[in-house]
Amino acid sequence: MLIEVHMLQNHAPSNLNRDDTGSPKEAVFGGYKRARISSQCLKRSIRRSDVFEERLAGLLATRTRSLPQLVKDRLIAAGLSPDMAGIGAQKASGFGTKDGAEQKPNKSGLYRTAQTMFLTDSDITTVSDVIAEAARKAGGAEEFKKVAAKDLQKQAEDKGFRPMSVDVALFGRMVTSEAFVDVEASSQFAHAISTHKIEHEFDYYTAVDDLERAADDEAGGGADMIGDVEFNSACYYKYFNVHVEGLVDNLTGKALKRSVNAEDERNARETAGKAVRALVEAACRVTPSGKQNSFAAHQLPGLVWIEVRDKNLPVSYANAFAQPVNPKAKEGLETESVNALKRECETLTAMYDLKARKRLLLAKNGFVKILDAPASESLKVVLDALEQEVLHG
Repeated sequence: MLIEVHMLQNHAPSNLNRDDTGSPKEAVFGGYKRARISSQCLKRSIRRSDVFEERLAGLLATRTRSLPQLVKDRLIAAGLSPDMAGIGAQKASGFGTKDGAEQKPNKSGLYRTAQTMFLTDSDITTVSDVIAEAARKAGGAEEFKKVAAKDLQKQAEDKGFRPMSVDVALFGRMVTSEAFVDVEASSQFAHAISTHKIEHEFDYYTAVDDLERAADDEAGGGADMIGDVEFNSACYYKYFNVHVEGLVDNLTGKALKRSVNAEDERNARETAGKAVRALVEAACRVTPSGKQNSFAAHQLPGLVWIEVRDKNLPVSYANAFAQPVNPKAKEGLETESVNALKRECETLTAMYDLKARKRLLLAKNGFVKILDAPASESLKVVLDALEQEVLHG
């Protein structure tokens, strides 16, 4: 089962996702410059949102290089001395590389892994247990220092399958350490692009010294600081999908050749239902944080269109906007974008006989219909229906 989500979201002036120069990210599509929000930005804003974390409490991982410090804390809690725990942290710093090379401490004296990794709680527990066992067998600090991190990685690998967190199962994981398994993402996110062509604008700003002006009426009209911030305003087309069986297989470990039973499948599918619901809700409610203190561009999507297909054959409707929407057209930018998306969806569905077992629509203008699917009355109705599709799929 494949769940595909299409969204149209019109943002007021903003700079939601910046490039290395501080300018809003952009792309050329259909021969015209478009505003862009990267897929990485969209995924992180969802993953780190209060909505996502609250809905999936206890089921999420942490992306970090601080494994050594996390291991050190657990070693001390397990009864090891601070000195032995410190050596253990040094060993854990080698878990981010294929050859187990231990890293040097940073300026603060803390060890970090060479690679930023998604780590589940079970990953951290397994590494901590392996290192604690090695420390106790070594007997002393000098002997413990001689233990190779590469060997500890192999011991962690030999512990077998560890429960998968929802975010790792959704977004995937690529690591170079054999202590952790690579996981293929069960979701795909496109870069969001504007439905229309854009030109960037500049906000010229100044700052003045409050106390100087208050104390000296002759201070003059000059500014103490001047600068500018680049921004734009854009209606974005967003697209992502979730392969439900891939998500379930990641959660059960079936994707990693683990044998699973009916109870494993049932529990994983229940978790997958919660995960898909949380993912779609967060995608609707959460906006990237770039320059929001300056622009407060917190606009919700005007349209959410979801298609649930039996086959894993994804279809993006981005080409609806290859010819840019005219913001000055009679019905306005949002409605013209909706009309373009509707035409593309209905045209491709007829051309290729694209079947869907379920279609769900949430639209600001409730009279809108796509493929005769009426608009739902609320996001909750859409999420309830979507979760049921996953549970009974």
